[in-house]
Amino acid sequence: MRLSSVEVIPYALPFKAPYVTARGVLREREMVLLRIRDEDGVVGLGEAVPLSLRGGVTLTEVVRELEGWAERQEAEGLSAPARCAVAVARMDLLGRGAPDGGAGNDEAVPCNATLVAGEPEAVAADAEAWAADGFGTFKLKLGAESVKNLVEQGKSRTRKSRDVEQVRAVREALGPEVRIRVDVNAAWDLDTAKATLAALEPYGIELAEQPVGTLAEMSELAHATPIPLAADESVASLAEAERATTLGACAYTGIKLSKVGGPEEALRIADVLPAYITSALDGPVGIAAGAQTALSLAETGHPERLHLAHGLATQRLFAETFASVECELRNGMLHLPPGSGLGIEIDEDALQAHRL
Repeated sequence: MRLSSVEVIPYALPFKAPYVTARGVLREREMVLLRIRDEDGVVGLGEAVPLSLRGGVTLTEVVRELEGWAERQEAEGLSAPARCAVAVARMDLLGRGAPDGGAGNDEAVPCNATLVAGEPEAVAADAEAWAADGFGTFKLKLGAESVKNLVEQGKSRTRKSRDVEQVRAVREALGPEVRIRVDVNAAWDLDTAKATLAALEPYGIELAEQPVGTLAEMSELAHATPIPLAADESVASLAEAERATTLGACAYTGIKLSKVGGPEEALRIADVLPAYITSALDGPVGIAAGAQTALSLAETGHPERLHLAHGLATQRLFAETFASVECELRNGMLHLPPGSGLGIEIDEDALQAHRL
């Protein structure tokens, strides 16, 4: 594949409200858009989301890597976010250049609601708003070290009780039919995880994502709780997925494309460990790529994978976008754009306004 031009564009999109998790607070998401063009003028879009809150590469490092790739077009040595951007851009380019290009496609992916950590009443109200828009699976972010309004009000609660209160409030607000999963971002130690998951059992938890930090700890925890565990941070490669399976550490893994290096690696991991695709708080390009990967998972026909909602509804959390055409959320389903390739179309003025 010969390219006539490559653009590396760092940008940021603001959130409607601060995004609070156990790993910190974000007010905007910094990303890198990769735009490639072949000799026929066909454009492909890719996206890298630096996972710096997790100790990964920074935005500056990803930009430098992609600028180096633009000169040599060799993916060896790139970080996972940069590899993801290259893989997705090439996939999009091939799709747009194909005879049918996927045009007219209206496939959709079931998604979970993503609820940021906060006061139980506020989290429950947020859940009700998502439920009114057709969502039936709700992911609560637990384990946050501090929540702004708790500090401002001078309240003092244990992390365990705050986490349980949030889950109880959502279950009471939405009733027994909805699915609730929790995501801890490895914030609990093993004893806290055992105690908190035991307290959460009455609330019917679908799965607990990355409650502790290591696969060895997850293996011990899996034998201490009936709640299915899912990996995230601890499975970022095929080798780690194989180790998780060997240890019996988890029933599932959430896969972020920027974490593992792109769609192909995501599918290899899912062949070893049942998986659902999650957003790294991606922009429009990353969400579309995640949705296409999720559809590929569904095509495998594994029964245990078909009931899992994917964590790809996070575009709802952003206040602004640079896309004139992107995925749409309707009744709890993420619908891909109708165009060829990923189907994303860029509003150039909006992109310029969000460039870094």
